[in-house]
Amino acid sequence: MVDYDPQEEADISSERFEDGVGQIRLVSRDPTEGRVRKDPRPVDRRPEGPVEQEAAEDPCEGFPCKRGKTCRVNEENQPECVCQDPISCAPSMTEFQHVCGTDNKTYDSACQLFATKCGLEGSKQGRRLHLDYTGPCKLITPCQDGELQQFPLRMRDWLKNVLLQRYELDSKAPGLLTLKQRLRVQKIYESERRLHAGDHPIETLARDFEKNYHMYIYPVHWQFAQMDQHPADRYLTHSELAPLRAPLVPMEHCTSRFFQECDGDKDNHVSFREWGQCFGIKKDDMDVNLLF
Repeated sequence: MVDYDPQEEADISSERFEDGVGQIRLVSRDPTEGRVRKDPRPVDRRPEGPVEQEAAEDPCEGFPCKRGKTCRVNEENQPECVCQDPISCAPSMTEFQHVCGTDNKTYDSACQLFATKCGLEGSKQGRRLHLDYTGPCKLITPCQDGELQQFPLRMRDWLKNVLLQRYELDSKAPGLLTLKQRLRVQKIYESERRLHAGDHPIETLARDFEKNYHMYIYPVHWQFAQMDQHPADRYLTHSELAPLRAPLVPMEHCTSRFFQECDGDKDNHVSFREWGQCFGIKKDDMDVNLLF
């Protein structure tokens, strides 16, 4: 299971030096007199030949467009977002860059899928097309009811262990967790009762959740906050769920059904309340103040 990989941007600042024109007094040494004398003559430092004007700033520079779109300058010299041509997407270098859409079609890259979705904007087909999972499309066996009941047990344990691993890494290279997050995770990490990472039987996971229920409350909150950012409105859209869901589907065949059934009111959003309910967290223990 991996975290979603965000696009990195470099903030590069530069300084511009311009030549001026003015009275420049040069200091030279007269070898015959052995002393310094001043040359009062002005020096023209204007460049020879025609002066080239600086290129106008690109209006699209730094202008944000959602995935599947690219910026272009319109007739009024204003930036606007238009659908990207799928052909313009860089070809994938490995099979790992392929993605499977909800139309059960393998796309060469996520760029190609989102560009295709943009071209279908406004249509029923476009509304239904999403990133289903990473990698080429393959046969995903149906999730049985008994398997679905076990899925939250493994998922909760994984969320807790991911957070504990991040805590360990943050101890060596600070920056992965905030101070508030560290204090919350530290209590779990230092507990002698916690179940350490491993391939545990379902019975062990169920028993630990019952005995050490309080250790699972914050990891469930933390993962929700990690995804609820576009915008942070306490509702998870399909796109916000994708960073967690997409890598899991090929490995955990109950992933899609689990998140579908988490959306209890079928409004295509998983609310904060629905998220907690899916993971067995009691309603009174779901606290928005933990979404830091």
